[in-house]
Amino acid sequence: MVTTSPTRARARALGALSAACVLALPLCTALTLAPAAQAAPPGGKDVTATLFEWRFDSVAKACTDALGPKGYGFVEVSPPQEHIQGPQWWTSYQPVSYKIAGRLGDRTSFQNMVSTCHAAGVKVIADSVINHMSAGSGTGTGGTVYSKYNYPGYYQDQDFHTCRQPITNYNDRSNVQNCELVNLADLDTGSAYVQQTIARYLDDLASLGVDGYRIDAAKHIAAADLAAIKAKTANPNAYWVQEVIYGAGEPIQPSEYTGTGDVDEFRSGTWLKSAFDGGRIADLATWGSGLLPSSQARTFVDNWDTERNGSTLTYKYGNTYTLANVFMLAYPYGSPNVYSGYAFSGNDDGPPNGGTVNACYQDGWNCTHAWQQIADMVGFRNAVSGTGLNNWWSNGSNAIAFGRGGKGYVAINHESGPVTQTFQTSLPAGTYCDVEHGDPSGGGCTGPTYTVGSDGRFTATVGAGDSIALYVGAPGSAAPVGSGTSFAVNATTVPGQNIYLAGSNAALGAWDTGKALPLSSAGYPVWTVNVPLAAGTSFEYKYIRKDAGGAVTWESGANRTATVPAGGGLTLNDTWRN
Repeated sequence: MVTTSPTRARARALGALSAACVLALPLCTALTLAPAAQAAPPGGKDVTATLFEWRFDSVAKACTDALGPKGYGFVEVSPPQEHIQGPQWWTSYQPVSYKIAGRLGDRTSFQNMVSTCHAAGVKVIADSVINHMSAGSGTGTGGTVYSKYNYPGYYQDQDFHTCRQPITNYNDRSNVQNCELVNLADLDTGSAYVQQTIARYLDDLASLGVDGYRIDAAKHIAAADLAAIKAKTANPNAYWVQEVIYGAGEPIQPSEYTGTGDVDEFRSGTWLKSAFDGGRIADLATWGSGLLPSSQARTFVDNWDTERNGSTLTYKYGNTYTLANVFMLAYPYGSPNVYSGYAFSGNDDGPPNGGTVNACYQDGWNCTHAWQQIADMVGFRNAVSGTGLNNWWSNGSNAIAFGRGGKGYVAINHESGPVTQTFQTSLPAGTYCDVEHGDPSGGGCTGPTYTVGSDGRFTATVGAGDSIALYVGAPGSAAPVGSGTSFAVNATTVPGQNIYLAGSNAALGAWDTGKALPLSSAGYPVWTVNVPLAAGTSFEYKYIRKDAGGAVTWESGANRTATVPAGGGLTLNDTWRN
């Protein structure tokens, strides 16, 4: 449950950086001070999606297409600062100026992204690299010519700590906070000038509408220095979340930073890995106990560092990873952060297409934030906000279920086979849509439904590696006669794969694999989904497999065809064609 080493994948990658890494160009003009965005800390909509290394125009589209509609409260974007050149992801974490001129987009695209996300109801958190500058010399992505300890218009030699050696001892506070993280020029954040320069950068982002900041490498900055920087900003009440990696017995602890804002609770992710990967998820009944207070902890299953250093689960764990995210979003601890990155084979791999996401599940983009079983849990979390944990059930091993007051109930099965159980809930009597496999639609549900009796009980079979989620506000009923088409396909899969339905009309995704409908595996190996289709509708369709990385495999053969009868529903029973 504990991160024992503070070493980050970023550190390992940067350690190999050649002194030839370039940075370049002009002096920076003075930053504009404008009224800061008034951001409230996480409230009813407390889920963040981190779109790691996405270009800003792609982030804007995601806000409109997925994040806003699904109820995400925040989107975190990768550092907008000008940085060293190079294709590796970690070049974004070696700034050379505070201009918005990185590979992810310029100032205009950044501001357009913020405006678009706000219009979709999503606040923006900017990943902010303020502990250090670069490790070498050269020309930056915006043309700034720089050398280590000399960044025209911003900093010169006297603005950096005098310890010009790499950090070697995490049990020495001074070594951690005054020496260099893998040779990166370490800013003297105790300097009033440095503090004011950083504050002006954060204010510049606020002038473009940014609502909050992730403070990168906060552990390497004294908590008092961060408090002084925040006090110098135009809006010292802006939302902050700080990266402080826990190390057992170390003098620098995450709790030191809660006076400045929220803190990324790395132990939440390592605890989840321990339970879901070799342990028992039944032990998650007390998840978060002994960690940071819930009101100041940001939880996550993984991030770009931990997915590379192996300390947490990753997309490569298939449905185990999905279920861990479902649990995090359902459980009443912390403010969840859903990490949405890309497939990688080498730890240095930069973003596909330079950060441009042409479509989800293509070019290696995982789009975790949009996965049905994860995205619909955001709505679940919003609906149960303010309620506590109740009606906990487990089989003593890897099947659990629990309620959120009288507003929601979730069941998670990490066993190798299906689990059938009568669950006791505090839900009002009624029929509910299982949002893990469908959405409420026109009074019906595009997936399976469950009826809760007057005693608060319902019986369900939860498939292996699957989950069920019900909540007040997502009722379900049988699709109206003549409008519902039931699809069932016998298809075998391996862990991490799921079956989807694609077809020729909008209700079936118009052949767009990113909009294909997920089928329920509750009756595995038979996968099912119900789709409201108008009587008389003729359509073509096929089934597809998607793996955890979003890779798509179409079943063979010609398109299947069907027509909804004029006087009643339609049931289709198919077998996957290899």
